[in-house]
Amino acid sequence: VDTFNTFKAPQPRNMIENSMFEEEPDVVDLAKESPSYPIDTDDVVYEPRSSRLLVRGLGENDLDEDEEDYESSARLLGMSFMNRSSNQRSAASSYIRQHYSGSCSMPSTKTMVVGVVVLVLVASMLMVLYFLLGCNFTTAGCQKTNSTMDSIYPNSTNGELFPWADLRLPCSVHPVHYNITLHPDLTIMTFQGSVSILVQVLNETKNIVLHSSDMNIIKATFDGKEVHFLEYKPWQQIAFKFPEDLKKGQYVLNITYTANLSSSYDGFYNSSYVDTNGIKRVLAATQFEPLAARKAFPCFDEPAFKSTFTIKMTRESKYISLSNMPKVITTDLKNGLEEDEFEKSVNMSTYLVAFIVADFISVSKNVSKTKVSVYAVPDKKEQVQYALDTACKLLEFYNSFFKNEYPLSKLDLVAIPDFLAGAMENWGLITFRETTLLVGSNSSAIDKQLVTSVIAHELAHQWFGNLVTMQWWNDLWLNEGFATYMQYISIESVFPGLDIDTEFLNVRFKALAKDALNSSHPVSTVVSTPEQVEEMFDSVSYEKGASILLMLNATLTDGEFQKGVTQYLQKYKLSNTKSENLWNSLSQVSKQNLSVSEMMNTWTVHKGFPLVTVKRSGTQVTLTQEHFLLNAENSTDDSSLWHIPLTYVSDKCSVLSSCKQVFHLKEKTATLKLPDQVKWLKFNVRSDGFYIVHYDEEGWKDLIGALKEDMNVLSCKDRAALINNIFALSRSGKVSFRQVLNLMDYIRNENETAPVTEALFQLGQIYRLLDKRSELDLASRMTSYIEDHFGSLMENQSWDLETSVSKMTLRSALLEMACSLNIRNFCVVIDSWIPSDLMRTVFKVAAQTDEGWGKLLDMYKHSINDPEKHKTLEALASTQDVWKIIWILQKSLDGSEIQTQEFPLVINTICKSFAGYLYAWDFVKENWDKITQKFSVGSFAIQSIIMSATSQFSTKTHLVEAQNFFSSLGTKGSQMRIVQEAIETIKLNMRWMENNLNTLQSWL
Repeated sequence: VDTFNTFKAPQPRNMIENSMFEEEPDVVDLAKESPSYPIDTDDVVYEPRSSRLLVRGLGENDLDEDEEDYESSARLLGMSFMNRSSNQRSAASSYIRQHYSGSCSMPSTKTMVVGVVVLVLVASMLMVLYFLLGCNFTTAGCQKTNSTMDSIYPNSTNGELFPWADLRLPCSVHPVHYNITLHPDLTIMTFQGSVSILVQVLNETKNIVLHSSDMNIIKATFDGKEVHFLEYKPWQQIAFKFPEDLKKGQYVLNITYTANLSSSYDGFYNSSYVDTNGIKRVLAATQFEPLAARKAFPCFDEPAFKSTFTIKMTRESKYISLSNMPKVITTDLKNGLEEDEFEKSVNMSTYLVAFIVADFISVSKNVSKTKVSVYAVPDKKEQVQYALDTACKLLEFYNSFFKNEYPLSKLDLVAIPDFLAGAMENWGLITFRETTLLVGSNSSAIDKQLVTSVIAHELAHQWFGNLVTMQWWNDLWLNEGFATYMQYISIESVFPGLDIDTEFLNVRFKALAKDALNSSHPVSTVVSTPEQVEEMFDSVSYEKGASILLMLNATLTDGEFQKGVTQYLQKYKLSNTKSENLWNSLSQVSKQNLSVSEMMNTWTVHKGFPLVTVKRSGTQVTLTQEHFLLNAENSTDDSSLWHIPLTYVSDKCSVLSSCKQVFHLKEKTATLKLPDQVKWLKFNVRSDGFYIVHYDEEGWKDLIGALKEDMNVLSCKDRAALINNIFALSRSGKVSFRQVLNLMDYIRNENETAPVTEALFQLGQIYRLLDKRSELDLASRMTSYIEDHFGSLMENQSWDLETSVSKMTLRSALLEMACSLNIRNFCVVIDSWIPSDLMRTVFKVAAQTDEGWGKLLDMYKHSINDPEKHKTLEALASTQDVWKIIWILQKSLDGSEIQTQEFPLVINTICKSFAGYLYAWDFVKENWDKITQKFSVGSFAIQSIIMSATSQFSTKTHLVEAQNFFSSLGTKGSQMRIVQEAIETIKLNMRWMENNLNTLQSWL
C-alpha cells in the first residue's frame, strides 16, 4: 500500500489528471460488485467530539435521509408483498402449535362462503390502505410513503411525477447539434445562458429527458411553442412531457436560464489569483468531466450522446475567451462588451466541451496544419516556452504513430491558477494546473519530467477519449489506461533523457499494491451512480489499464500493437466503443496463434491479478496461478484464472532482451520443461507483466545467492521487482520477514535508482507504522538498519548541480530519507544556492524552526515559480509544531491564504509526521461536511484525503474509530469504495504488526 510517500523520490504522479494532490503518486482504487458497501462494524453511531485541534466542526452531523433507489415495478411489488408475507410468517411462528387430535370437522358450505367473502373484503381494504394511503405496514406504522407508482417514478420539484426512473437517460432521443450562448459576469459571479438543441427522435416518445443542475430555467420552447418542464434534482435531470407521441424526426428545443458560477472546481466555475502587484484577478473556466457539463448548460450529459457544438461567449473587452474551436468573429456589443463566436465543433461528448474567460497571454507555433498555443497569466509569460516546444514535438510523434492526424486546426494548452485536477483533455482546449504546465528558468529535470508527462498524457487523449470515446464510464480505462500508456511510450521515444521508463516501473508497483486489496474492482466494471462514476478515476483505470497494455504489447510482435491501435482509431473515429472493439481490432492484425480477446478479457473482467508460484525440480518447472490478495481471509472470489504470458530468464542468459523466453499459462497449474539444467530462474522479465512471482524455498535461495555474488546478473528492473514482490509476499503472509531481510542483504552493494528507491519506500512504510504505534525502540533500530544498508550510498551523494534525472531521483530519495531520520547529520540548512531537485529536502529541514518556517511562508506567498511554490508548501506542512499544523489545515480548507486545491496535498504531508497525523484525522472528521462541499463525494480528492488520514493506523482503537465514523456518513460517503479500502488497509497493518513485531525485535 502506498502509504509513506516521503521516501519516494519526487516523481510525476501516476494518475496524470489527478497529479497534484500528493507529493507522490498515491494510486487509488475503488468495484461495484454490488451497490452496497457494508463496513463491518458494530451498529454504533459516530458522535463528533471536540477536535484536539481546538477547532469545532460545523455542528452536529445532521445527516440527510438516504435517497430511495427506484427500481422496476415488478421487483418493487414483489419486494412489497414478500416483505408482508415474511412478516406474517414471523408473526405466525411465535405461536405454539397445539397437539393434533387426530380428526377434524369439515366446515359447512355457508361457513366457507362467508369466510371467503370476509377474506376478500379484508384483502380489499388492505389494498386500498396500501395504495391510497401509502402505508408500508411496518411496525412503526404508516410513517413512510411507499406507493407503487411513486416507487417507479419519483416526484419532481413541483410534486408531479417525473416521467423517468433511471440515472441513465433514455435512448429514444439523441442530440444532433447545440447552439450555446453564454454571458458570464465576473463581478457578481453569475452567468446567463441559452441553448438551442437540435434533437433526433429515434423512437416515438412522449418525453424528452436530459440533464440540468443548479440552474434557474427561465423559459423553454419546443419547435417554437413554450413548454412546461419537470425537474428531479437528485438525478440532475429535467423532462419535457408531451400529450402525444413525438414522431421520428428532428426537432428544436430552446432553453433560457441563469446560474451562479460554481464555487467548487467543476462546471463553469470562478477562479482567481493575485498578481505580482497584489491585485486580485478573476476568471471563469470549465471542468466538465465526468458529470458537470450539465452545470453549464442543459444537455444529454453522457459520453455516448455525441454531438456538434457552436458556442458564443459574451465578455468584457478587457478579457479574452477561448473554446474548443478557433474563433470565427468578434462582435462589439457596446457598453464594454464583446461577443466571440467559435467554429462549429467536431462530433464530441459533452464532457469535452470547454470555455474560458480570462486575461491570459499566449505564445504559439504551427505543427503541420495545427496552431499550437500555450496560455498563462501575464506574470508567468516567461514560463510557457518549454510547454510549447514539448507539445509540438509530442503532437508530431502522435500524428505519425497513430497515422491519424490531429483533426482540429488549433490546440490550446492553458495554465489555470486555481484548478483541482492535474489536467483535463478538452478537445482543442486542454486545461492544466500551473504546476503541470509551466517551467521556470530554475526548474529541475524532474520538474520537466512531470510537465512532459502531463502534456504527453493529455495529447494522447486527443485520440483516446476524444476521437474515440468509451461508450460508458465502466470502460473508462479505454481513455485513461491508453493515455497513461501512451505518455510513457511517447516520452521514451521523444525525450529519452527523462528516464521515464523507471517512473513507469514505479507506477506498476503502486498499481499492484492497490489491486491486491479485496476492495479493488475489475478494469471494466458496473457503474451506475454519480459517485461510482467519480470513483472510476483511480489506479485501476489509469495504471493497471496502462500496465496490461504494456504486457500485451510485449507479447505481440512485428509492430502488431501499433497496427491494431491504428486500425481501431480509424474504424471508430468520432464514435464510441467498448473493450471488445479494441481486442477485435488487435486480433485482426495479430499473426500469432493467440486470441487477443480471450487473453485480455481475463485481465479486464477479473478483479485483481495473479500470483504465480514456481517450483523447480531439475528441468521440470511446476507453475501454479491464484488470485493474489493481501488479505485472502476476506476473499470474495478465488476461482479466477488469467491467461498469463509468462516471461522468464535464467543464469544461462539473463540481461539481453533476446534472453527472454515466453510460456502461456492458462490453467490453474501447468508444467514447463526446460531444455537444460539451470542454476536459477527469474520470471516476469523487467516486470512487464501485471503479476507477481513466488518461488519455493530453493528458488528464493538461488536468486538471493546469485544477487549476493553478482547483482548485475539481473537487470536493475528485475532486481527492483524482486524487492517489490518479496515485500508484498511478506505482507500477505506467504513469506516470513526473515526472508525479506535475507534478500535485503545484497542492497549494500546496490547503486541503481529503481531497486534503491523501491527498497527505501518499502522500509519507509515499516518505519512509519512503527513510529505511529510509538514502538520507539523498533523505530530507532529500523533507522539504524537503514543507515547500515544505505549509509555509504548516502554519503556519496553530492549537493551540486545534477543533470541526470535518474541520479537526481536517487539522491533525492536518499537524502530525504537521511534528513527525515536524522541519519549522520547529513542535512543542514543551506543559505546559498540549492539545486532545484533538492529544494524540498532542504526546505523541510528549514521548516522545523520558527524562523525557517516564517521565511518559507513568506516565500510561498510571493513566489511565482510554481514548482518552487509546491515544494515550499510541502515543507510548511511538514512542521512538527502543533499550532502551525492547525493553521495550515484551516487555511488550506478555507482557501484564504492557501488555495483549497492544495488541501489534499496538505493532509497527505501532515499525516506523514507523528506530530500531525492525529490532528489531521480529527480535522477531517470535524470538517467532513465542509470538505464534501469543496470536493465531490467519490472524487480523487476525497479518496486521497481518506487514505492519507487513515492508512497509517494499525491499532484496534483506530480501526473501530474509523469504522464508526465512516458508518455515520450516510449519503455523504459511507458507501464509497475508498472507505472499504481504508478499513481493509488498517486491518492489514494490524495483522502485519501482530505477525512481525517479534521478528523485528529479533532481527533488526
